[in-house]
Amino acid sequence: MFRRTKPETPAETESTSLIKEGGKGRPTPTRREAEAAARERARVPRDRKELARRQRATRTESSQKIRQAMKTGDERYLPARDKGPVRRFVRDFVDVRMSFVELMLPLLIVIMILGYSGNASAVRWSNVLLPTILLLVVVDLVIMRFRLRRELGRRFPDESMRGTTFYAISRALQMKFMRLPKAQVKFGQELPENYS
Repeated sequence: MFRRTKPETPAETESTSLIKEGGKGRPTPTRREAEAAARERARVPRDRKELARRQRATRTESSQKIRQAMKTGDERYLPARDKGPVRRFVRDFVDVRMSFVELMLPLLIVIMILGYSGNASAVRWSNVLLPTILLLVVVDLVIMRFRLRRELGRRFPDESMRGTTFYAISRALQMKFMRLPKAQVKFGQELPENYS
């Protein structure tokens, strides 16, 4: 009762303040919140078929949002590989330029017709054109890669460039109307400076 109390040492004060700060990191839920959470848990179906039907409906809704985002370019619902300002710039950079891949499909049809024409000189021309076109596509992709890396370094100096080359090349090897997410820019359009 009449004891003398010891003064607290700085170490004890520090440890008690850490305990007070630690805790569970959130306030205890009120009775109303706890009952609402319990009702929500009770609403989860116990029937496996009902649970599977709900999960299927959720997946369908999610995939519809992703498909719509692939058409409109809505960043919120794009897959993780397509999100972010760096990826959006890479897409725009590839979509703005005219590449040999755009001409490759019509030229491959011409080469195929020449190859099966039965004319010896036409077959020779098709045998010369095919490797020439493939070489031009490779050179075009290498040039695109160097220009893209330079622009990325200038516009996004603090961002990681990991995976951007593969992303750009895989997009550039598709015809423009087949690319997903859909192209949001036209050929030769000036790209904006800010992509944040």
